[in-house]
Amino acid sequence: MTLTESRIEDSYPTRVAGEAMLLDRAEPTVWGGEQDGPFDAAELAAHETKGYSIIEGLLSPAEIQGYWQELVRLSSDEELKTDERVITERASGSVRSVFEVHKISELIGELARDPRILDRASQVLGSDVYLHQSRVNYMPGFKGAGFYWHSDFETWHAEDGMPRPRAVSCSIALTDNYAFNGGLMVMPGSQRTFVQCVGETPDNHYKASLREQKLGVPSENDITKLAAECGIEQFTGPAGSALFFDSNIMHGSGSNITPYPRSNIFLVFNSVENALVEPFAAAEPRPAFIGARDFTPLKR
Repeated sequence: MTLTESRIEDSYPTRVAGEAMLLDRAEPTVWGGEQDGPFDAAELAAHETKGYSIIEGLLSPAEIQGYWQELVRLSSDEELKTDERVITERASGSVRSVFEVHKISELIGELARDPRILDRASQVLGSDVYLHQSRVNYMPGFKGAGFYWHSDFETWHAEDGMPRPRAVSCSIALTDNYAFNGGLMVMPGSQRTFVQCVGETPDNHYKASLREQKLGVPSENDITKLAAECGIEQFTGPAGSALFFDSNIMHGSGSNITPYPRSNIFLVFNSVENALVEPFAAAEPRPAFIGARDFTPLKR
């Protein structure tokens, strides 16, 4: 299947010229039921409320070691560093992310179809799913830069053409996540609010934003409002843990100035019923390695 050319109503206008607003979300966070997958009713209810779920011990120690070795291989591949799918740190030049990694790495491609992950994503979204984006993130000790507060859906809506927040991300930790080594922070319940952002999207904005995002981020005032209402929690835990979180939840991470690295595999599942259209706030869609336009359902 390919990108649909249809135009639909923009329920979440953003990249506005005037003052940004906080909009109530119309859609649920959880679309499926207990009968549809591994999450039980209580876990689904908690996910609906908080916008995220943590699965400890998703990967075994042997699996963790295998995937960690794969990340080392990818970051050490000098030929791969010339690929546009590899993003480097602005200051140090070290590898920050590798996108479309499920196509680069057969091992990670298989992981995206693992029932422990795929079945949970399909259950939360209540439908077949496809992989909107995949990447590995590296946050080395002492010099790993953080990610400022943002909603993924705001960018995917504005620049990729994702109609509604019917997508879920799975972040799988390959290193221990401590409170002090740049772990991911989330605002529980913030997925129910869409935060508009100010400013017009420049052409080829992705080239700068993947290294440091300055456009498509909420104002400090709006972040303060959400934090006061929702609070802030942090994803910590041993390697092998997984975090499933809603596409619209407000999240970010600080820089890592400790000796302890933090790396993860990041898989974004979108409902096949929420396939991309043309971007809502950009002249052209981002490249397919960032926002896939093949909506073929993933199968085990």
